[in-house]
Amino acid sequence: MTTIVLASNNPGKVREFNALLAGHHTEVVPQSNYQVPDVEETGLTFVENALIKARNAALHTGLAAIADDSGIEVDALNGAPGIYSARYAGPGATDQANLEKLLLDLSDIPESERTARFQCLMVYLRHANDPTPLIFQGTWEGRILFAPRGTGGFGYDPVFFVPTHTCSSAELPPEIKNALSHRGQALRKLVAALG
Repeated sequence: MTTIVLASNNPGKVREFNALLAGHHTEVVPQSNYQVPDVEETGLTFVENALIKARNAALHTGLAAIADDSGIEVDALNGAPGIYSARYAGPGATDQANLEKLLLDLSDIPESERTARFQCLMVYLRHANDPTPLIFQGTWEGRILFAPRGTGGFGYDPVFFVPTHTCSSAELPPEIKNALSHRGQALRKLVAALG
């Protein structure tokens, strides 16, 4: 069994990664298992932030590391929250606070103009000084609902409408969400590259 450190303490992400890697003799463990200190995300893009987080996790554990930087881009907000999705309502914001701010910011925007997408940039480093990181992208198109629906998932899932399934991401069974999601897309590309 290969252990890869996930440069995140988000239990939702750890569950998603391990579900997608089931059967690959790989276990993804959160960086908190190794007391990895958080690192400031100073990048201006998803890929820069993912690299910062992966290098930090690999440096402190000596293990291969996976990091992703994911977020939601809303067209009516010129791509915001984007790289600030996890702290849209301010530093240390909860998922609920971020979601409420997004709905408030879109309160005057009609349904036809609420197009959005989840983006995921995922990075795999063999070690902290890996000069050739593997980088994968996944994109999931949808739109923002006027009110939350569903109790599954995390983050912006309750307000992200999935047109192909006519429900919110939070209303999808986990296996369907993993098949469709931006993170699922990027992780499947990573798994294929690792062989």
